[in-house]
Amino acid sequence: MKNLTCKLLVIGGGPGGYVCAIRAAQLGVETIIVEERAYGGTCLTVGCIPSKALIHAADEFARLTEFAEGKSALGLAASHPSIDFARTVAWKDSIVDRLTGGVKGLLKKAGAKAIEGTATFVDGKTVRVEGEEESYEIEAENVVIATGSEPVELPFLPFGDTVIDSTGALALDKIPERLAIVGGGYIGLEIGSAYAKLGSNVTVVEAERNILPQYDAALTRPVLKSLADLGVTVMTETRAKGLASAGLEVEKSDGSAEVLAAERILVTVGRRPRSKGAGIPELDLTMDRNFIAIDNRCRTSMRGIYAIGDVTGEPMLAHRAMAQGEMVAEIVAGGKREWDKVAIPAVCFTDPEIVTCGLSPDEARTRDIDVITGQFPFTANGRAMTMESEAGFVRVVARRSDHLVLGIQAVGKGVSELSAAFALALEMGARLEDVAGTIHAHPTQSEGFLEAALAALGHALHI
Repeated sequence: MKNLTCKLLVIGGGPGGYVCAIRAAQLGVETIIVEERAYGGTCLTVGCIPSKALIHAADEFARLTEFAEGKSALGLAASHPSIDFARTVAWKDSIVDRLTGGVKGLLKKAGAKAIEGTATFVDGKTVRVEGEEESYEIEAENVVIATGSEPVELPFLPFGDTVIDSTGALALDKIPERLAIVGGGYIGLEIGSAYAKLGSNVTVVEAERNILPQYDAALTRPVLKSLADLGVTVMTETRAKGLASAGLEVEKSDGSAEVLAAERILVTVGRRPRSKGAGIPELDLTMDRNFIAIDNRCRTSMRGIYAIGDVTGEPMLAHRAMAQGEMVAEIVAGGKREWDKVAIPAVCFTDPEIVTCGLSPDEARTRDIDVITGQFPFTANGRAMTMESEAGFVRVVARRSDHLVLGIQAVGKGVSELSAAFALALEMGARLEDVAGTIHAHPTQSEGFLEAALAALGHALHI
C-alpha cells in the first residue's frame, strides 16, 4: 500500500469533481482525485452526453423518414431510409471516449494526480483507495465528496434483463420494438422520444396527472403534441405494479389493471444521492434526508470536508456541480468565495426543448411578488419559420414595481442554446428595458427574448 499526502483530495471524477481538481491544481494546490469508474462521471459517460448523441441520431433518422414519406414541405425526398444501430452506438461511444480521455488529459495538464479505484474514508482526514493493481492510503488536509447520484430502483421492478435504467437504455445493442417507460420526467421523455423516432412503439406511464410535473402546462403542451405526433402513448394517473409475462402491469386511476406489452421497461422515477458508500455514513455528517447538508461554501458539518454536486441535493445538474467545484477549489486555495448564484438554468432536451431559468409566474406569485409577463411565439419568428420549428415561445417574468427580470422560460427547437443569455440576464440584474434595449441579431430565435421583454412592457413589435 502506498502512502500519499495532499492538500486536497477529491472523491469522484464527475463534472463537479474533475472541475474542482483542475481548478485547484491550476491554483497551485497539491491535488489528488479518485474515480472508481470513468472520469467524467454519469453525465459524460452514461447520461448527458450519450443521451444527446442518441437524440441527435434519432432526429436525423426521423427527418430521413419524413422525406421518404413525402412529408417534407421543402421538396426534399429520400427512399428506403435505414439505420445501422451498431454504428450509431459506436459513434456515440467514440464521443464518450474522446471526452473521458480529454478529462484525464486536462487533469494531467493542470497537475492533478488522478487515481482509479474505490475510495473509503478511514477517518475525516484519511481515505483508503483500492485500485485494480495498487492500493493507497491518502492523508489530506481537505476532502471534497463528489460521489454523485444513481437511478432509483423500484422494489417491484428490479433492474435486470427486461427492466433497465437510463444507463441500460443508452447501452442497448438493438432498437426495442416495444418500450414501456415508467416515469414521465425529463429523462424518460428524452430517451423515449429518441427511441420513438428510431421506430420503437413507446408507452409512458406517469403516476401524476401530468408529464414533466415541474413545468407549467404552457411549456409542456408542445411536448405533448410532439409525443402524440410520434405515436407515443402517454398514460397519466397510472401506476406501474410489476412485471407480467408479456410486459408491464399497470393500474389506472379507476382501479382497473392492464398489461402493456413491452420488450424493455425503462424505469426513470428519479435519482438518489450516492451518500451511503465510501464510508460516508461513518463520518456522521449532518444530513438533509439522504443528501449531505452543506452551507453556502459547500462545507459539511465536519471541518475540512466539503461536498458538491448531486450528493448535496437539488437541482441535480452537472453545471451546478461544476460551479460548486470551481468555488470550493478557490476556497481551499485561500480565496473568499460563497454561493451567491441568482439562478441555475435547467434544460429538458425533449422535442421541442424546454428551458427554465429563475422564477415562473406561479412561483413568483407564491412568493407574493406582483409580476408582469411577456410572451412571444415562435410562429411570429422568421428564423423559426425557416427551420420549420414554429412550435413554442419565449416568456419573461418581471417584477411589476421596477421591471427587474425574475425568470425566463422557453420551449422550442434548439432553445437550450438560449439558456446562457437567460442566466446572464438574471445574474446581471437586468430590467425589461435592458433586454428590450439590447440589439438582438436578425434573423435568430434569440429575437424572441427581445420581443417577450417588449410584450411585457406593452409594446411588442411583431405580434
